[in-house]
Order: sequence, then structure tokens, then C-alpha cells
Amino acid sequence: MINHQSQGLSWFQIFRLGIVQLGIGGMVVITTSTLNRVMVVELLLPAAVPGLLVMAHYLVQMLRPRMGHGVDKGRKATPWIMGGLLILAAGSIVSSFSIIPMFENRLGGLLIATVGFLLIGIGVSAAGTSLLTFLAKNVDEEKRAASAGVLWIMMIAGFAITAMITGSLLDPFTPERLFIVSSSVTFFLLSLALLAVWGLENRLVQKTLKASTHKKIVSGGFLGAISAIWEEKETRLFTLFVFASMFAFSMQDLILEPFAGSVFDLTPGETTKLSGMQHAGVFVGMIFVSIICSGRFSTKKIGSLNLWITTGCMLSCLALLIIAILASGATSIHLQSIVIFLGVSNGIFSIAAIGLMMQLAKEGGKRKEGIRMGLWGASQAIAFALGSLMGTVFSDLFGYLFQSAREGYATVFLLESAIFGLAVFISLKLKFVKQKSAKNEKIFSEVPQSNFIQEIRG
Repeated sequence: MINHQSQGLSWFQIFRLGIVQLGIGGMVVITTSTLNRVMVVELLLPAAVPGLLVMAHYLVQMLRPRMGHGVDKGRKATPWIMGGLLILAAGSIVSSFSIIPMFENRLGGLLIATVGFLLIGIGVSAAGTSLLTFLAKNVDEEKRAASAGVLWIMMIAGFAITAMITGSLLDPFTPERLFIVSSSVTFFLLSLALLAVWGLENRLVQKTLKASTHKKIVSGGFLGAISAIWEEKETRLFTLFVFASMFAFSMQDLILEPFAGSVFDLTPGETTKLSGMQHAGVFVGMIFVSIICSGRFSTKKIGSLNLWITTGCMLSCLALLIIAILASGATSIHLQSIVIFLGVSNGIFSIAAIGLMMQLAKEGGKRKEGIRMGLWGASQAIAFALGSLMGTVFSDLFGYLFQSAREGYATVFLLESAIFGLAVFISLKLKFVKQKSAKNEKIFSEVPQSNFIQEIRG
């Protein structure tokens, strides 16, 4: 009998993948955060300039399905992960270098920065899509939610740690110092990520090939593959869900702090703390779902990923509705508490959605997990690009129409709440997925104890 359980990633191996995600997050934050601040404050550029650069790095991630298809055809994900990491590192270094000529030649520096941000988008597409595809193909069902939590928590850690280290080394600021610090941190993160993924896949691939009865390599072109999976009802529904939920999620990303400052007269320090509270809430929500959808709850309805993506979107819808009421001045409920509640709600649905994403990619079969993950990753990236932009555009537009910034923000939050409501409706249409199938339970029960003990030791 085939021991399916023995093919799954161990927790240590999942942690190694988390280190890769940490490296990706760290290299991205150097450009999307640090350079954003320098362009606006030191170079006195309009905030729209770094905003457009960030948008460009999201839009180029439309390449994700093609990257996923490459993983499917090539069988191994490691070359795509490592190649993506190298391109991402190159983009980070090029972007940080662009600041030096930008002080003398704005146009030339911005052209270099554009190249850097496009490389970042390509690198994230290749490394991120391949990483999630590898995880989806090789993690045990009952570990999917928790493993998704590990990767995203590690990515957030990469954001925080890199930002703190880079910030502490930048004073006194010079463009040259920024380039040296950013390049050094990037090189360290790249080395760490490459070491973490090195050799990880070889043993798993050998075990899979030995145990599998079919060794068919994916054939056919990309367009045919994407057309075939788009005919799948579940794939279309989940793509729409990812876009709607992430669009709503990202709309408040750039307006929450300005809203708190404009409507509640909070200082920059206070709005920064408010944003930190939201991210702390996201962290709590992620951990909660990672626990509840794993282990003893995985075979019960309470451990269903479907349940928690729906619940998370419903709670996000409610939280944004309350914030809209706060913005209109109808009540004085404590803003901080609601923002924390919003963060927890966002964390719940996002991790559950990533876990369900891996589950649906695996259950779809036909060795097309990569292109499915790429399609959903592209949908998420486009949603983030458009959502972040439209959140700011709508707040200005509605503020102008209503002649009130307060009413403008309230309208945007109401719109976000409505889109989350749409996401709830779509999530109810998705196929119900249990974390652990009865078939796998039967297989597991038939594995001899000696083999099980050997696997634990391995």
C-alpha cells in the first residue's frame, strides 16, 4: 500500500519555506516602504510617483499564471523559486541605486526605479507562485491552514524585521548610504532564502516519483492550459472571490491613517500606532485560523476553511460598516477597538482563503496546481493594485462631491463593506472542502504502525 502521509512536508521543512517567504517580504519592504518615504520627503516628489511604481510591481504580477504553468511543465519548483529570488534581489538593488541619480536627474532616476520595480514584480511572481505551488503539492491536508499561517506570519516578520534593521542603519541619511544598506540587507536575505530552499525538494520529488503510479509530464501550451482551467466552475468562482475580497481588503490600506488623522485629529505617531494595532489584529486572526483548522478540529465542520473565509468576510463587512458610522459622526465607539476587530477579521479570512486556495489547487488535479495558484495570485495582485489606488481616488472624489472629507471616507468604507458582502455571497457558492477526507483517514488507518513510527523518526 502507498503511504501517502509520508510524502508530506514536515514542520521543519514548512519552516524552511517560511524563511524563504521572510526573505521575499524583507526584500519587497525595502523598496515599497523605505524608498517611498525618501521619494516623498527627501526628494519632494508627489506621493503619486511611488504609488504608481508600487502599482506597476503589482500589475506585472499578471505573469503569475505563466510562472505557475512553468512549474507544472518542469515538475520541480526549486529552479523557479531560486530564479525568482535572484530577480527580486536584482530589482531591490536597482531600485535602491536609482535614488542616487534621482537627486541630480529626476527622469533618469525614475526610469531606473521603474526597471527595478518591474524586476521586483517579476521576481515576486516567480518565487511566490512557485513557493505556494510547491507547498500545495506537498503539504498534508490537515496542515494546509497552519502551513499557510506559518508562511504569512514569516512574511510579516520579514516586513517588520527588515524595516527596523534598515531604519536603524540609515542615519545619517545619504543616497549612497541608502544604497549600501539596502544592498547589504538584500544580499543577506537572498543568501538566507537560497540556503533555506536548497535541496528541500529533491527528497520529496524522489519519494513522489517512487510512490506515484503515473509519471506523465504536463504537455501543451500555456493558453490551452489557462483556457482549460478557466472552464472549471470552482476555479472561476474562487478567482472572483479572491479578487473581490482582496480588493475590499486593500481599499482601506492607504486611507485608514489619513482618515484617523483627518476625522479624529490623531497625530502621525498615533495613526502609526493605530496601523500597528490593525496588523497585530491580523496576526491574531491568522494564528486563530491556523490552530482551529488543524489538528483535532480538522475533521469537524468547525475546522472547515469554507466556514472561516465566510466568517472572516462577514466580520470584515461588519467592522467596515461600523467604521463608516464612526466616520459619519453617528456614534463615538472607540476607533482603536474597531480597527483591531477589523484586523482580526482580515486575518481570519485571508489565511483561510490561502489554505482553501492550496486545497482547491491540489484537488483540481491534472498536474495544473501551478497555473491555478498563479491565476489566483495574479487576481490578488491586480486587486491590491486597483484597490489601493481606488481607495485613495474614491476618498478624494466622494469628499469633493459631499464637500466633506468625513463623508468621503464614510462612503468609501461603506463601499468596502458592500464588496466584502459580495465576497460572502461568492464564498457560499464555493465547494465545501473538508480538511481531511475520509479516503485519507482510511489510508492512514491501514498504514502499519512500524511504518508510522519510521516516518515520525524520519
